[in-house]
Amino acid sequence: MAKQKKAKAEEAGGLLEQLRVPAGPVDLTTYDPRATTGFVGVKDDGKAALEALGAEVSDWQERLFAEGRKGAERSVLVVLQGMDTSGKGGVIRHGAGLMDPQGLKITSFKAPTPAEKRRGFLWRIRQAVPGHGMIGIFDRSHYEDVLIARVRNLVAPNVWDKRYDQINDFEAELAESGVTLLKCYLHISPEEQKVRLEERLDNPTKHWKYNPGDVDERQLWPDYMDAYHAAIERCNTEQSPWFVIPSDRKWYRNWAVTTLLLETLKGLDPQWPAADFDVAKEKQRLAAT
Repeated sequence: MAKQKKAKAEEAGGLLEQLRVPAGPVDLTTYDPRATTGFVGVKDDGKAALEALGAEVSDWQERLFAEGRKGAERSVLVVLQGMDTSGKGGVIRHGAGLMDPQGLKITSFKAPTPAEKRRGFLWRIRQAVPGHGMIGIFDRSHYEDVLIARVRNLVAPNVWDKRYDQINDFEAELAESGVTLLKCYLHISPEEQKVRLEERLDNPTKHWKYNPGDVDERQLWPDYMDAYHAAIERCNTEQSPWFVIPSDRKWYRNWAVTTLLLETLKGLDPQWPAADFDVAKEKQRLAAT
């Protein structure tokens, strides 16, 4: 079943194929963070194109939601990873904002609590997996446990090294249970990150977004890139591939992730559930009231 779903998603083609990370070694320096892969036009065109996707994305989302309400066991999980300011919140605001909130489950993962740590790193992730018919969006995810945990030495190397296989097993389990994963690395350059952090400092209305710790993490950029290279390479499976989203241009990033989601939904091809009652009879009954 999972293989059939995967094949249909690939047949949808387009951006899913163009932004998918090929198997093998990963070097993010070979990816242009200012690219506009699959799109011809400028910023205003991109914003208009995103808005134009709204009705279609909403329609396919409702089909998936309706299926889930009638017993189908499928859902979609969008995983957003990236350095600070890469735009995880922006994708959610502009892309997810096109859809019906009742069919969405958005989870933002911060540092785990002591109680969560005692249960294992995947425990809190499992609690947030979207139910049948839902589209889930993770703002950060289980990958933090092989990213910041690795860079900041929060656990021993032998611990985080085992987690790649644990993540692969977990994602295979999700796929077999009907969850289609869409894992997006929002690829931003250090130069663009600096610009965005400066903008937050210069604008009082954005001070709430600024975290002094972002500068500390920025100084570890090479270490984070090594960690991302390993995470993407070692957890880039046939069932659960990675996609690199050029993210220096916010408008393109938002359009690209939304387009990937639309292509994924089309690939799943959810159908409107057939009536489980006699439609003609119900029309007669209603007319008589």
